[in-house]
Amino acid sequence: MKIFYGVQGTGNGHIARARMMAKELYAAGADVTFLFTGRAADKYFDMEVFRDYQLRTGLTFNTHKGRVNYLMTAYDAKILTLLEDIKTLDLSSYDLVITDFEPISAWAAKKQKKPILGIGNQYAYHYKIPIEGSDPLANLVMKHFAPVDTAIGLHWHHFGQPILPPILDILESPKTIIRNKIIVYLPFEDTNDVVALLAPFDNFQFHVSSAQPTTSEFKHITFNPMSCEQFQKDLYDCASVVCNAGFALTSEALQLGKKIIVKPLHAQMEQTSNAAALHQLGYAHVMNDLNTAILEHWLNDNHAVRVTYPNTAKILTQWILDGMPTMDEDFIEDVWSGVDVLHIEQ
Repeated sequence: MKIFYGVQGTGNGHIARARMMAKELYAAGADVTFLFTGRAADKYFDMEVFRDYQLRTGLTFNTHKGRVNYLMTAYDAKILTLLEDIKTLDLSSYDLVITDFEPISAWAAKKQKKPILGIGNQYAYHYKIPIEGSDPLANLVMKHFAPVDTAIGLHWHHFGQPILPPILDILESPKTIIRNKIIVYLPFEDTNDVVALLAPFDNFQFHVSSAQPTTSEFKHITFNPMSCEQFQKDLYDCASVVCNAGFALTSEALQLGKKIIVKPLHAQMEQTSNAAALHQLGYAHVMNDLNTAILEHWLNDNHAVRVTYPNTAKILTQWILDGMPTMDEDFIEDVWSGVDVLHIEQ
């Protein structure tokens, strides 16, 4: 099977999910071409698994101090380039187009009448799951940003809906953790605000991932350049994670049994809804702003949750190569039967 796979490159979560799908699809013998859009070419890293991938401009959301700025998003959007990329993307030789909320591949497939499969957290919002921050504009974006024929929604829990668990690299639980080591990934927040949040808590070691070279005047705050290998090492032996309410990192942290606090990106329905779901499930603490009092309370709470998820990427790969049969209730139930939730004290 020959597959064209479009990935929204704005956040690292979409790329992390695509890495797992790439490994399984290539291992199963599929011929896959990947397209990434949404960030500058020099901002991608650790992309070897995708082989001869393509890059285009696409669309991305403009953010400032932890909030989506829709006016600047519209101002910065290169609409003519987007339309030209949709028009010129030739999908004639492909049997299937997959999109992880990537608009060029989705709209090109729609125009060329190619079957289009959507895989991602965003597609879970086609169903009745916890939703917060919904408004007409957010609903319009969710519906039309990357339209598909078949939607595979991913979430931490099924909520009684036909959605699947997260796509993750299945890892063994860490044998030891460094109790005062905390990973911080807040790419949508102002760096000075992040430092101000962490500065009072010098009995912890904060490892902050940053896309820009940054130094800290505080010995307990270390800034690290983005690297998949280094980030995974830090995530593996840390005790806790401070992050925005994106889907991929939170899923990895849950799988490894890390204590989690999320600060959702304001005016972004996916993140505010993810935060609501985490709170409802009891999987993480939530702070709607960078609040030192809330962070201190969380730091002193030793409760964490470990969720064991199946190899969803492998399950989906086999389902795709089998011709994408209808996912009936028995199929969904069988997938979720392998999920186990354990509440632990660190």
